[in-house]
Amino acid sequence: MVLSRVGALVSEAAGAALATGRVAVRVGIGQPLVRPDRLLGMAGALRHWGMSPGAVCAVNAARDPGRVAVIDDRERVTWADLDRRSTAVATALADRGVVAGDAVALLARNSAAFVVAQAAISKLGADILYANTGFAAPQLGEVLQREGTVAVVADDEFDPLLDEAVPDLPRLTAWVEDGSAPDLSFAAVDATTDPPALPSPGRDSRHVILTSGTTGAPRGAARSVPAPLAAVAAAVSLLDAIPYRPRRTTLLAAPAFHAWGLGNLVVASLLSSTIVMSRRFDPAHTLDLVAEHGVDTLVGVPVMCERLLDVDPAPATPSLRVAAVSGSALAPTLPARFMDRFGDVLYNLYGSTEVAFVSVAGPHDLRVAPTSAGRVLRGVRVALVDDDEQPVAPGEVGRIFAGSGLSFEGYTSGEDKVRIGSLASIGDLGHFGSDGRLYVEGRDDDMVISGGENVYPAEVEELLHHHPAVADVAVVGVTDERFGQALVAHVVRRRDADVRAEELRRYVRTHLANYKVPREVVFHDRLPRNETGKVIKRELARG
Repeated sequence: MVLSRVGALVSEAAGAALATGRVAVRVGIGQPLVRPDRLLGMAGALRHWGMSPGAVCAVNAARDPGRVAVIDDRERVTWADLDRRSTAVATALADRGVVAGDAVALLARNSAAFVVAQAAISKLGADILYANTGFAAPQLGEVLQREGTVAVVADDEFDPLLDEAVPDLPRLTAWVEDGSAPDLSFAAVDATTDPPALPSPGRDSRHVILTSGTTGAPRGAARSVPAPLAAVAAAVSLLDAIPYRPRRTTLLAAPAFHAWGLGNLVVASLLSSTIVMSRRFDPAHTLDLVAEHGVDTLVGVPVMCERLLDVDPAPATPSLRVAAVSGSALAPTLPARFMDRFGDVLYNLYGSTEVAFVSVAGPHDLRVAPTSAGRVLRGVRVALVDDDEQPVAPGEVGRIFAGSGLSFEGYTSGEDKVRIGSLASIGDLGHFGSDGRLYVEGRDDDMVISGGENVYPAEVEELLHHHPAVADVAVVGVTDERFGQALVAHVVRRRDADVRAEELRRYVRTHLANYKVPREVVFHDRLPRNETGKVIKRELARG
């Protein structure tokens, strides 16, 4: 038994080493060669700043100071510029009393200012709270107070919210909409050409990412810098599944404040890529940016793919190699339509704010099994269990638990996800198919018991997505006097479609059991979605 276990560990280690080498060769890590003096500068930056966004800026500035790091709606910023600006902003925050271990909120849309602020906060060793740009004032105030925030860096469009929610909180302005430069804008704190040197912060920042809040109040999921081996393993598994390349151009359309956008910001920065950012997503403008800058990798959320398909005529995008999406389920008809238009470039990552990456469905997966979440990433452990936390039989639906070196430490409130050993609950139900792929049935708290039968709304949503008149759909459970619960389908019709509710109910009845037929169908111009593209089902359930 012991010998077999040792053999398994040796085999696993050998496999990991081979995977690391294969990925390193494929993505060209270490190329081009770096001058010895710049290597010393890179090592010094790491030693001084630790493992942090500030360190990434400083390392890239030492390696290739003139390389363009970020292109946003107004400017092109080099790595040297980012390093210098972030030090200036860190100094301004320190002047307002921010010290290592404090929590600083970042409330900003995608721009170079976001990257500067993130690096600046980390250069002080303060923790970064990534605030959702879709918050209302009461929600924002509750989150900032709960997380013990001592200062906030925010775009000026959010000044009215902050004035209402936290009027006395020290503030720096990240982005000024009209281009002017008030006293606390980045232009003002960045005025000096040589900001004073900062001491080493002595600690690595924690990153506090807020859950989406689609099923309840958003909670802070905290992460410290992972152990080096865990970080390397996570990077290898992701790069093995999605073919990112170094020193290319990445267009970050997903919001940088959320886990998926933030993760890709980190990946692109570590690969010394140029990052194209626009504060608001516009599908036609996004495709123009891909064409103009020769974008290699486009990072977004599934609903963005649908909107990109509506652009007609669309510019040619021959440079696009990867369109990586995450954050919500793909409509079953979307992958084929998207890849028929843009090529076999689509990659869909399944995970959560709490457990990070779980699986990836690549172009082949999405062609042959478009409803799957793909294959579990190397280094990630997944267990499917029943309500008693016992493993389910192969092919059966169970609660999904997952874990890796990137799993979160717990919520900042002191609460935690349900855990089984090192694995945390994702909150989803799923099963493994005979093809080895993971299939997600939907949220475990979405399951509806109608007339004693278990119904998964995702199954009905998937079917309705195939109806030619349906552009978007979400199915929720509501109280029903006769059956206990019943389904209501919320539908957005395709342009010029004239489908009626009874036709859609009949369509479901033709393909599924009677108890899965929605009690009613409600039509909308659009479904309520949050900033990351997820449908806010609690709003639909309230009617």
